[in-house]
Formats: sequence, structure tokens, C-alpha cells
Amino acid sequence: MMQQYFGLRGKSLNAALVWAVIMPSYLLFGYNNGVAGGLLDLPAWVALFPQIDTVNTTGAQKAHNSHIQGTVVAVYTLGALFGALSCTVIGDRLGRRRTIMLGSVVTCIGSILQCSAFSFAQLVVGRFITGLGFGAISATAPNWQTECSRAGHRGFVVMLEGLFLSGGLVTQAWVNFGFSHTTGGVSWRFSLALSCLFAVIVFFSVPCWPESPRWLIKVGRVEEARHVLAALDDVDINSPVIAQEIREIELSLEEMGKGSFGDIFRNGPGRFANRAFIAAVTQCFQQMSGINVLGYYQTTIFRTFLGLDSSTARILSATVFTWQTLCAPIGAFTVERIGRRKLMIFGAAGMGMCMALIAGCVSHPTNHIAVHAAIAFVYLFSLFFVTGYLGLAFLYSSEIAPLSVRTPITALSTTSTWLFNFTVVEATPTGFNSLGYKYFIIYAVINWFLILPTVYFFFPETQGMHLESVDRIFLESKSIFDPVRVAKRLRATAVVGEDGDIQIVGGEKEKSVDERTESP
Repeated sequence: MMQQYFGLRGKSLNAALVWAVIMPSYLLFGYNNGVAGGLLDLPAWVALFPQIDTVNTTGAQKAHNSHIQGTVVAVYTLGALFGALSCTVIGDRLGRRRTIMLGSVVTCIGSILQCSAFSFAQLVVGRFITGLGFGAISATAPNWQTECSRAGHRGFVVMLEGLFLSGGLVTQAWVNFGFSHTTGGVSWRFSLALSCLFAVIVFFSVPCWPESPRWLIKVGRVEEARHVLAALDDVDINSPVIAQEIREIELSLEEMGKGSFGDIFRNGPGRFANRAFIAAVTQCFQQMSGINVLGYYQTTIFRTFLGLDSSTARILSATVFTWQTLCAPIGAFTVERIGRRKLMIFGAAGMGMCMALIAGCVSHPTNHIAVHAAIAFVYLFSLFFVTGYLGLAFLYSSEIAPLSVRTPITALSTTSTWLFNFTVVEATPTGFNSLGYKYFIIYAVINWFLILPTVYFFFPETQGMHLESVDRIFLESKSIFDPVRVAKRLRATAVVGEDGDIQIVGGEKEKSVDERTESP
């Protein structure tokens, strides 16, 4: 009997997974990432939490409050860091679906604590717990989506995460703007409470859809995986295609071993440490590009550096996120044509340019032309970021990890996301206060002289490759400089299928799966 989910199979089932689970998960991601930054200058907010008031203070008091403000905003990311790290323990035990559901429950609890806060301590605890829950979701959802998607379309599907994340940022920006015109606690409490809606949708939606077939095979539930693969591919359960997929996944597990958290710090034949480094650095670069300088503190930048009034700053902030959302499909539609490496190089070069130009423009706040140019480069930065790094970092870090240690590697890489997110968000208020426009130059240097060369020399291309084919890149690499070269060689001998999947040929890949399995 063929397994169906609401009567859906094949492409329609894959699409339903995206819209029913991934969309609300990443709307929640974007919403939570930006919502607190838009509340910092609300009268009701600063009246209740004077410890983080940087609007009505000056001098040493403002510097002190800036530091506390950065900590309060960033404590959410600190919670997310621990939530992501927890997946190294619970991720493979619970599976993809139950981990996401657990994260949704914890996120709801934290949101309730935040929106009902009447004390500074409760606000901080609520932000930490919200982050703790979402950290588990952010470390698991990309894995689930990647492991359920076909190779030729995986980039497009996973890159849609960037679109949804941007949609969450847009939602919080316009909600914050709308409620900034109200008075009293509702001006900020509603914004913090709304994230519960997304978490509830995720919690009730996840059980309706299939578990990751690769996780099912890893834990020995092969028959269930057979049904899921048949539903995702829309073929009969006894189809040779399904048998072939299962044998390739099992062979990958045999070649790479079952894997453990400790294995990702050792190389071995599968170069696990090399792959963990690439995955973690990819997510680090996403944050250290400077996006959260603009994302969390965009309203502050428009007010403090460019001298705009509060209402104009909020409108501009909302339109920047709207623009970013409109630009998100560019990456989704080009990632399988241009490739991962070229998009990341394009993004780093562009973001570095924008940060340098923003620094130059905001250093002349009385020059109207410079102010307008700075605003334009904030918009342009969003284009480069959403195309080259927003969804792509999650896609690439999950692709680069082998099934045997995919959960610990992606948990580590997502932990890297939140660690450097915390670092940037914590440091930015102090950086603004002490360095002024020079603070933006730091991120121009990082993009040009750290991110761009690292991607060029160390990140292999995975465009269109089966997850099991990516393993060949590292099995045939002997040093950290080899993967880029080996990937080029393997892709030069590859055969591209009608669906866009890349089949590696040459060497070991010329053998059939059965032959490799029988080889001593």
C-alpha cells in the first residue's frame, strides 16, 4: 500500500513540506531575530525597563545602558546557542520531527514569559528560553528539509528558507511600526506574543508529514524509510529506484561509520573535522558579514547616525526587510544554475563594498546626499546578503555533512550561527557608542579579507550532487586545500540527469552500488 499524506505524493508532497513546516519555522526565525530591536525606543518599553534606556540618557549612563541593552537583546541568541548545541544529544535520539516539536513548545513558553514581563529579570529569562527552543528548531529544520529533497531541486527548496526568514523580518517590522502608534504595554507586548502563533502552527503541523528517510535508515527503520522515499519520489514501494536509494544511503553509512559527536573533531577517511570546520565557518560568516548590525539595530542606525525621526526610521526599516524579501527569490532561482561557491563569493564582495560605503556616508550625517546614499547601500547590502548567505548558509552546512554525523555537525554549525550572532548583537551598541561610523569598516574588512578568500580556497562546490556523492569529495581529499580541486575534477566527469541530479562517474563511482557493497 502506498503511503500518502493528505493524498499528496511526489512534487506536491515536497511542496507541502515547505509551505506547512519550513515556512512557519523560518517566519518564526526572522520574526524573533528582529522583533526586540524594534522596541528599544518605545516610551512604554523604556519606562518599564530603564536599565536599557539609551534614548533619554547621555554620556557615561548611556554607555552603561548600551552595554546592558546589547546583552538583553543578545541573550535570545545565547539561548539559541545552547538550544542548537542540545541537538548533539537529542537530535538523533528524537528524530527530526520530535526535536522540532519540542523546540516549538519551549519557544512558546519563552514568548509567554517575555510578553507578560513586568520585571527586568523575567524579560531576560523569557528571551533566553525563547532562544533555547528556537535553537533546536534552527539546528533541525534544515536537516529535515535537505534530507527529504531531491538533489537537483534541493538548493531551490532550501534557499526558500531565506525568503521565509526575510518574511518574518518584514512581519515584525510592520507589526512593530503599527503598534508603535499605540500607548501602554500593548505597544510592545503584542509584538512579543505574536511569535507564539508561528510556534503553535509548527507544533501541530509537523506530525502530519513524513520523517526524514535518511534518519529512519540510520536508526534501522528501513521499511518506514522505504515508504517515505516512495511517497517523496511518487513511485511504487518496490521500485528499483527506491532500492537503489536505500542501498546508497546504507553504503554511505558503512563508508563513513555510524559516527558520534567526538568523531567530528577527527578527520579519518571521511575528513569529518574538515567538514565540521567548513559547516561551522559557513554559519559564522553568515553572522560576521554584519547583517545583524543592520538587522537588529536598523532603526537605531537610521535615528542615531542619519538623524531621522522615529516614525521615518521605522518605516525605512520595514521597507528594507520588505525589499530583502522581494530579493530572496534571486538566490533560490540561481543557486542550482550558478552554484554555491559563486553566490557566496558574490555576496561577500558585495557586502564588503556596501559596508565600506555605509561607513563613508554615515560619517557625514549633515550631508543629505550622503544620508540618502547610506540608506541606498543598506538596501543594497540586503540584496547581497539574502542572495549569497541567508538561506545558502543553512543549505551548504547541511549538504557538506555526512549522514553518519550530520546531526552533530549541523548542531555545531548552528551553534556557530548563534555564538557569532550573540557576539555581534552584544558588541554593536558599544561599538556604535565608542567607534561611531568606523564600526562599519570592521565588517567591510571581514567580508573582503576573511570571508571571500576562505570560500574561494576551502569551500567545494556541491551544486546538484546527491548528499551521498558529496562524500566522494572528502574521501578523495588528503588536505584542507584538496576539496575544491577534487570537487572540480569529479564534476568534470559527472553525468547530469534529466531532473538536474548530478551523478558522479569515474573511479569508484563507475561501479554499481551492489559491486561496491560486495567489494572486500
